[in-house]
Amino acid sequence: MTERRVIFIGKKPLHAYVRAVVKAMEDGDRELQLVARGATISRAVDVAEVCRRRNGHIAQSLPETVNIQNLSCESQEVEGENGMRTVSVLRIDIEGVGALPVIQEE
Repeated sequence: MTERRVIFIGKKPLHAYVRAVVKAMEDGDRELQLVARGATISRAVDVAEVCRRRNGHIAQSLPETVNIQNLSCESQEVEGENGMRTVSVLRIDIEGVGALPVIQEE
């Protein structure tokens, strides 16, 4: 099995990450992993759901079907201002199945 392309979810707007998923799939990477830590976990879930449902103008460029294959939750020790702390990490594996839509230029 080949390595999945990883998209790290941060504090940018939701559409920026949906666009990153679209771009990766247009480049031929149909299996991706969204990774989020701490407060950005909810944004990663939103990105996965927008892609799965193909909601919005940007997500319409995704393949016919986007499946959520696997979810994993873990914790990591990170060094902060006050020493080591534990941060939750969510990994969401998604897969695009089917043809990409043909976009007609005007």
